[in-house]
Amino acid sequence: MADTPNPHGLNEAFGNKATPLPLFDRWLAQATESEPNDPTAFALATVDAAGQPNVRMLLLKGMSEDGLVFYTNMNSRKADELRANPKASMCFHWKSLRRQVRVSGCVKPVSDAEADAYFASRDHASQVGAWASLQSSSMERRIEFDQRVTEYCAKYPEGSAVPRPPHWTGWSLQPSEIEFWLNADARLHERLVYTAQVDGSWRQTLLYP
Repeated sequence: MADTPNPHGLNEAFGNKATPLPLFDRWLAQATESEPNDPTAFALATVDAAGQPNVRMLLLKGMSEDGLVFYTNMNSRKADELRANPKASMCFHWKSLRRQVRVSGCVKPVSDAEADAYFASRDHASQVGAWASLQSSSMERRIEFDQRVTEYCAKYPEGSAVPRPPHWTGWSLQPSEIEFWLNADARLHERLVYTAQVDGSWRQTLLYP
C-alpha cells in the first residue's frame, strides 16, 4: 500500500543519527503533507500536586536544539502544574502515516522576546481571545466570555496593534527521551528510543513492540 510506512525504517535509522531531531523533523514534514488537520497537534501530559496526571491537546509552535515550544495562558491549570513540577510529556500521533512520537523532559518558559514575536504573528481574533479568556476559571454562562470578547474587540479594534498579555507566554520542553513508533502488520511494530546523556550525546535503543 502506498500509504504504509517502510516497515524497516527505524531499524535502518538505528546507529545512523547522532540526534533524534532530524528524524523528528522529517516525520513532522511528512505529516504536514499527509494529515488533513493540525499535523503539529500533540497531547501534553502534566501532573498536579496530588499526583493526578492531566492531558490535553496543544499545537507545536517551534522546535530547535533548545526544545519544543508551545504557548498558553499562564493562569491555566497546565501552567500551574508546570510551575510546580517542570516536567512533562508530549505524544504526537499521525494516523495517516501510522506513526507516533513520544517526548519527555523538563520545561522552562520561553524568553519575552520569543513570546512577543510569536504573539505578534497570530491573527487578530486569537490575540483578542488571549486577553478575553480567563482560561480554566469557571463561569456561570457562556455569555460572560462573549461579553469579554466584545469588550476587548472594542479596546483593540481590527487593524490595531494588540500587545501580548502579561499572563500569556510559551514553554519550551527540552527532551531527555524521544521514542519513535512505527506501525507494522500483525502488531510487529518498530520502536526506537533516544535517551539524552550527561555529555550532551544521545543513546539509541531498539525496543520490542
